[in-house]
Amino acid sequence: MSDGPDTIAALASGAGRAGVAVIRVSGPAVPAIARALLGRLPSPRRAVVAAFAGADGRALDRGVALYLPAPASFTGEHVLELQGHGSPVLVDRLLARLLELGARLAEPGEFSRRAFLNDKLSLDQAEAIADAIDAGSSAAASAAMRSLEGVFAREIEALRSALIELRVYTEAAIDFPDEDDVDFLGDGEIAGRLADIRRRLAALIDRAREGARLREGLRLVILGAPNVGKSSLLNRLARRDTAIVTEIAGTTRDVLHEQLAIDGLPLTLVDTAGLRETDDPIEAEGVRRARAELAQADRVLLVVDDSRGPGPDDHCLLEEIGDRCPVSVIANKIDLSGAAAGETTLAGREAVRLSATTGDGLDALAAHLRRAAGLAGDSEPDFVARRRHLEALARADAALDRGHDRLVVDAAGELLAEELRVAQTALGEITGAFTSEDLLGAIFSSFCIGK
Repeated sequence: MSDGPDTIAALASGAGRAGVAVIRVSGPAVPAIARALLGRLPSPRRAVVAAFAGADGRALDRGVALYLPAPASFTGEHVLELQGHGSPVLVDRLLARLLELGARLAEPGEFSRRAFLNDKLSLDQAEAIADAIDAGSSAAASAAMRSLEGVFAREIEALRSALIELRVYTEAAIDFPDEDDVDFLGDGEIAGRLADIRRRLAALIDRAREGARLREGLRLVILGAPNVGKSSLLNRLARRDTAIVTEIAGTTRDVLHEQLAIDGLPLTLVDTAGLRETDDPIEAEGVRRARAELAQADRVLLVVDDSRGPGPDDHCLLEEIGDRCPVSVIANKIDLSGAAAGETTLAGREAVRLSATTGDGLDALAAHLRRAAGLAGDSEPDFVARRRHLEALARADAALDRGHDRLVVDAAGELLAEELRVAQTALGEITGAFTSEDLLGAIFSSFCIGK
C-alpha cells in the first residue's frame, strides 16, 4: 500500500444501483481537482450543489460537493466528497474523470490508514471502523462505535502512562541506589504500583475477552445420534428451513453452516450427520466430517432425546471430547417427555431442556450461550476487541508477571525495568504507538475500499 503524497479516490457508498452514491477524494491535489471538476473551490465545510464537469465541459452528473481542507478532515488531508446519483454508469464516469485529473483509485482501507498515519485515529479506532461495518448484531455495532469513540484506546493509554511512570521511578532507583539512604526497590512503592497496574490490566483483559467474543461470536457444532432433532434445532434457531427434517435416520449427510445472532451474540451453527456406525459410504463420510468439525468448535451442542437421555454412544463421544472443547447437552423433545424447560445438568455437563418443535426453552438456551461466551446478563461489552489485541494484552500480562518475580524474588531492578518496557511496547501495538509496516498492511488490507 502506498502512503505517498498522491491523491486517492474511491466509491465510499455501496456498489450497485442506489438513490445516492458517495465518492471520496483525499490528498494534496484535491483543490485543483475541485476547481477543474466543479468550476470553483467550494467554501470549506459548506455543502454546495454543483455540476460535475467532464473534460469537454459537459456535465457528467449533478449533485452535492463538500470540501474539507487539511488538517480538519477524516484523513488529515484535503478531502472532497461528491454525492451524486447512484447509477453504476455515472459513478464509473465520475471516477474516470477523477483519474484524468490526477487521482488514483484507493486501495482497501487506505483512507483509514492515512487517518491513522496522520494521528487522526489510533490503530484500534481504525479497526473499529471495519468492525462497525461488519457488525452482526446491534450490540456488536454499539460496542464498535464505543471503540471508535476511543473507549478502548483511552484505557490502553492510561495503562501505558502508568507503566512509563513506574519505569521512570524504577530506573531512578537503579541510578541512585544510595540517595538519602533509602532503598527504593525495597520500600514497597514499586511493588504497590506494579500490583495496581497488574490488577487494572487483568480487569481490562476480562473486558477485552468479552469484546472479542461479541465480535467473533461462537462456533457451535451440533452433534448427536440420528433423529434426536439436530436439524430441527438448527431450523428453529435460524428461523427458516435450512436443513431437511424427516423421520428417516441419516437424512443429514453433509455439514451445514448457518450464521445468525441470538440476543446480540453472533453464532456460527454447524449441523452435522448423526454419529453412528454405518455401511453407507456417503453417510460415513458425513460422520467423518462431523468429527472433523470438533477441531474448530468453540462449544459442542450435544443433542439428546429427553425421553431417553444420553445413551452409550453419547457417553463415548463425551469421553472422546474430554476437555478439548466445552459441551452443552441439549435435551430436546420436552414436548414429548413432559419435562419442564430450562437449564439443568446431564451426564455431568451443563444442559438445557427445550423443544425444537415448539420453541419452548429457547430463551434458556440463549441465556446459557451468552454466559458461555462470557457475556453476563443483558450487559454489553464496553468495546470490541480483536485476537491481536488479546495476544498483545497477554504478552503485557506475562511481562508484568515476570517483572514481579524479578522484583520480589531477585531484587533485580534492571530486569524489572526491562519487563516494564516489554509490557509498554505490547500495549503500544494495540493503539499503534509501536507497529510494524507488515502489521499495518495486514490490518488495512482487510478493510472495504473507500474506508
